[in-house]
Amino acid sequence: MKISIIGTGYVGLVSGACLADVGNHVLCLDLNPEKIAILKNGGIPIYEPGLEEMVKRNVAAGRLHFTTDIKESVDYGEVQFIAVGTPPDEDGSADLKHVIAAAQNIGQYMSQSKVIVDKSTVPVGTAEKVKQAIFNELQKRQLTIPFSVVSNPEFLKEGAAIEDFMRPDRIVVGADDQHAIEVMRNLYAPFQRNHERLILMDVKSAELTKYAANAMLATRISFMNELALLAERLGADIERVRQGIGSDPRIGYQFLYPGCGYGGSCFPKDVKALMKTASESDLELKILNAVEAVNARQKTVMLEKITTTFGHSLAGKHFAVWGLAFKPNTDDMREAPSRVVIDGLIALGASVSAYDPVAINEAKHIYDSQSHVQFSRSPEDALNKADALLILTEWKEFRSPDFSEIKRLLKQPYIFDGRNIYDPQQVRAAGLHYSGIGRL
Repeated sequence: MKISIIGTGYVGLVSGACLADVGNHVLCLDLNPEKIAILKNGGIPIYEPGLEEMVKRNVAAGRLHFTTDIKESVDYGEVQFIAVGTPPDEDGSADLKHVIAAAQNIGQYMSQSKVIVDKSTVPVGTAEKVKQAIFNELQKRQLTIPFSVVSNPEFLKEGAAIEDFMRPDRIVVGADDQHAIEVMRNLYAPFQRNHERLILMDVKSAELTKYAANAMLATRISFMNELALLAERLGADIERVRQGIGSDPRIGYQFLYPGCGYGGSCFPKDVKALMKTASESDLELKILNAVEAVNARQKTVMLEKITTTFGHSLAGKHFAVWGLAFKPNTDDMREAPSRVVIDGLIALGASVSAYDPVAINEAKHIYDSQSHVQFSRSPEDALNKADALLILTEWKEFRSPDFSEIKRLLKQPYIFDGRNIYDPQQVRAAGLHYSGIGRL
């Protein structure tokens, strides 16, 4: 099958590479010439484990191509995936200008029947807007060309996106005509050889499913974060509580890990967008209001613990930070708790030495003009003469450190564990003061 992917961001590039990897011929369009130049030269503009190798393999095989030419992209694919960004607008709603522009471009250049697939995360009703935008452009050209608009939301986890695409839990397809349904079944057949994973529904339900999934996961995180604060006040251990409730199969263990808040490009944006969608329908989503408020508070918990220990003036204090990305296996720092913590430390007069396995370059862009933030080449380098160590991302390489070496390098023996990756007793046995999230 010949497929055009509009947008070479996280979703578009992963989708294009994975679709090419099972034998399709894929053309990825992006209007940013720098991105396309990077891709044509064998690089990738984002970090995702395994993606660079997959892109190179399929480019070499002649199945994956890149362009900045809109007409070439529209002409190429019988299926047109719209995978452009939908950043939050000032009022929290999803900004659809790139989605609508992509639809208008398709309408301006299409000369034969197309299946247009909304892969971007978009509010309910977007497929109708895409359909109307294409129809309007065809009318301007005085053409009647059949086309279908399908909702096919992505469920990719940053850091595990290739695995998620190649072995999906489910493939949600919202469509209202049989031709589009058959095209989507054929497209995804290689990804569900073991058993049927395609869930067919109406378009609006498919659009809502994506927001509902992310909102549910964000809710679980905020619920556990709030329970962790209560556990601290009651003298309970949230890790024991997590095990106790997670063992109930109705609840399960996933997304029950308390920490210093969630971030990234999805949860914060999608929770806000769903709340905005509800308000436009005269409905207040009280649970999601609380989820967002709890997460905003949780990002300040580490600062509260630090000022309780060192006082509210941190002038002359120096802190080591392990982890900058909002989660492991990505360089994404959008809405990352590390940014709130570091900004708070600087505002109180402190300086920071930070280490992250892959997000250093991204962090340098963010803190380019900030002299109080330095970046280290290794976790150990960051520790030198620091007053405390802060764990803000649960990278695997942080999980089994030499605590005696940490104590030797630190000026003062404090660890603030924002991801609860250490056993408090083991840390304290090494002569370090330990403060986690809801831990005894």
